[in-house]
Amino acid sequence: MTSQSRENDEKLAWFQDVTGLLDSSLSTQILEAHGWNLDAAVNSLVEGGNNTNTVAMGSTSGGALSTEEASDLSRWDSTAERMNSGLPSTRDTELYGGSHGRGHPGGGHYERFASGPGRDSMNYDLFRDYDDSHRGGRLIQQNPQGPGIAWRLVTLPFSMIRGSYNLMYGAVELGMWVAGGMISYSLGALGLGGGGGVAVDRRNRSLLPMPPSGSSEASLFVRNFEMEYGENHPNFQTMSFMDAMRRAGQHYKFLFVYLHAPEHANTPLFCENSLCSATVSDFINENFVAWGGDVRASEGFQMSNSLKASTFPFCAVVTASSNQRIALLQQIEVPRTASVLLAILQRVVEEQGAVLVAARVEEEERQVNRRLREEQDAAYQAALQADQERERRRQEEADRAAREAEEAERKKKEEEEAIARAAREAAERESALERRRQEKATSLGLEPAKAPDVTQVLVRLPNGERKERRFYATDRVRKVYDYVDSLGSFDAVNYSLVSNFPRTVYGPDKLDLSFKDAGLHPHASLFVQVEDN
Repeated sequence: MTSQSRENDEKLAWFQDVTGLLDSSLSTQILEAHGWNLDAAVNSLVEGGNNTNTVAMGSTSGGALSTEEASDLSRWDSTAERMNSGLPSTRDTELYGGSHGRGHPGGGHYERFASGPGRDSMNYDLFRDYDDSHRGGRLIQQNPQGPGIAWRLVTLPFSMIRGSYNLMYGAVELGMWVAGGMISYSLGALGLGGGGGVAVDRRNRSLLPMPPSGSSEASLFVRNFEMEYGENHPNFQTMSFMDAMRRAGQHYKFLFVYLHAPEHANTPLFCENSLCSATVSDFINENFVAWGGDVRASEGFQMSNSLKASTFPFCAVVTASSNQRIALLQQIEVPRTASVLLAILQRVVEEQGAVLVAARVEEEERQVNRRLREEQDAAYQAALQADQERERRRQEEADRAAREAEEAERKKKEEEEAIARAAREAAERESALERRRQEKATSLGLEPAKAPDVTQVLVRLPNGERKERRFYATDRVRKVYDYVDSLGSFDAVNYSLVSNFPRTVYGPDKLDLSFKDAGLHPHASLFVQVEDN
């Protein structure tokens, strides 16, 4: 940041602290209009600006209507155009603006929007943002042709004194601000900072009171009005003017506006005998949306400027128009009796009510068409969902059938593979047995003839078959096992040869004994005991 920017920021902070202006954009425009001369900028506000030409430009920081407000008001553009075209006496008033020459009770300067000189023959133009939160526009004040050199010489000492005072005051304020900032930072760091009911500006330089909202001003007006005149009165909306305008549009009614000036001499009589009359109140409640504002409050004051109220009590009938304007259908600026006020309001309803009826019919047709489209869309969506559900179920059924067929095919294939594997294993086992038989038969050699050194062995197989063979007495018991293995009618692998009397198992520990040593010579009777097939 350059030194010039820092200096301008300090001037802006000082200017806001001295004048109490919250809007940084507004303060910046005022300072720029005076060449960042603090003395001239402050004096322009203090002296009231009676010798200046004021041009107020809409604020870019919040003056424009929101999307919701624009949509609510835009529905009445065509309606308002038809009303405006048929009412020679109807005049449009800018939705944003005020009346020149009136000082606001809370400070500030409000000007009337006009294309030419005002009522006081002053050359003022106003384009000022106005909405339900009272966000101010940016005022750019341009100094006209200044006074002569003689007058400047006369006022030079006073200007120097005033400038010195302002400089010293600014220095004191700056010191207080620095000290306050340090204290606030220390308390915040200790967790002791806080506050309510005040607003801190974005540079935390000062504590400023929260401005009242439009709804709070309307609620206060209703409470004060009822305390003064009782509860028999039009149903004034406790909301801002813009919210009341939107509600009137939503209910296809005109907005009845009453601007209350308690200090005016005719106000009590008008309120007691006319406005609070049962017939007038009932008619307003039935045919209008009512909104009231105290001209001493911010929003009531701004509406009196916008509607160009010249005397009080003041009543008006307005509706939304095009280009973010309000159309003034009727105004009542002098005290009226209840019967006259009722007749005026009835005439407005009779003359302009047809437009509201047409707008209501058009809106109802749009609602019917929208509901019809929604019902058609809902029916289409329901049918589409039903079709999608049927397709989903069909697809699920097809997938399930495919999975079942695939599972059956897999099982069938596994069974075939198991059968083939079993057959292959059986063939391999049979082949192995056959090879073993041949090997065992070959290893046995020729059977010896009967002789004293020959042992006769009888073998009984598990199937009851008996086999008999002769062996040399010196042959090993293993030879009997080879003989059993060579038999084609026996395919057991694990078995033992057992004798009955006495019972002896000729297992692996006796395989290498000779028949004679094993006690099997000259005769032996053995049976095959299968242990594992």
